[in-house]
Amino acid sequence: MKKSLISLFAMVAMSGSALAADLQPALVYGTGGKFDKSFNEAAANGAEKFSKETGIKFRDFEPTSDTQGEQAIRNFASRGYNPVVAVSFAWTSAMEKVAGEFPDTKFVIVDSVVDKPNVRSVTFKEEEGSYLVGLLAGMASKSGKVSFVGGMDIPLIRKFECGYEQGARAANAKIEVFQNMVGTTGAAWNDPVRAGELTKNQIDQGSDVIYAAAGASGIGALQTAADNKKFSIGVDSNQNHLHPGSVLTSMVKRVDLAVYNAFMDTKNGKFTGGTQSLGVKEEGVMAAIDDNNKALITADMKAAVEKAKADIIAGKIKVHDYMSDNACPKG
Repeated sequence: MKKSLISLFAMVAMSGSALAADLQPALVYGTGGKFDKSFNEAAANGAEKFSKETGIKFRDFEPTSDTQGEQAIRNFASRGYNPVVAVSFAWTSAMEKVAGEFPDTKFVIVDSVVDKPNVRSVTFKEEEGSYLVGLLAGMASKSGKVSFVGGMDIPLIRKFECGYEQGARAANAKIEVFQNMVGTTGAAWNDPVRAGELTKNQIDQGSDVIYAAAGASGIGALQTAADNKKFSIGVDSNQNHLHPGSVLTSMVKRVDLAVYNAFMDTKNGKFTGGTQSLGVKEEGVMAAIDDNNKALITADMKAAVEKAKADIIAGKIKVHDYMSDNACPKG
């Protein structure tokens, strides 16, 4: 009897260890650094929130190249980490390969779609959030000229610009919108000097509101706007606090929620694969208003944003998705 009890306790202990081993969350960032104050940092914040609430630690990795990203995803999976979350469209092909190699591991990719039963793909309706901040830009602009600084020149970033332009034109049909991209490689996410130069050029052309969707590069755009006493608009994370009084608003993209839900759903046995698309209706994208920028947002501007949100949800406003046809309609 005593031997049987010992064996039973050993089995329970082993079972508990196995369950604990099943939940070893891992996070692979996009190139641009964990502390980019934007996309990657939002992902880190979601992981930290989960860890703080549950006491479960996570591992993360900051790749500096596409090769490192794939290596990190595979390394985490091979060492039993579960779920493995990768934030960036750049890891699409890597995720397709590795998820096929480890069918019992749960994977999540943010900003892309991978059609595997063990992969959750989380995308966002960036065009909707960008429409809202574009509306504010158009209402705040005194020159009738606003602009956009993107990071890597890819359809996803043009999706931000197109929604922004549509929102700005909704506020002022005659508004001029300038746009520039930092570059065409992954290095474009981490070049604040170049982003600052592009911003200064746009300001010299008359732009008085600059929306930066450029990862860590965007910090240079926001700084240059502040130095020249112009408005900027942050992205992904709420960046209003970086230059209070200069950052008009931020297009918050809830990457933190995507990561937090991936970890928590796995913990609670509620993980599902498939695609999730988060927009205004799902509170996946929004224009941030807080103590740092509330003095810049008039009652009319706030009312316009609330009406636009309601109209987007109701289908009265249809914000064009650049990625649907690789085009941005003018007017």
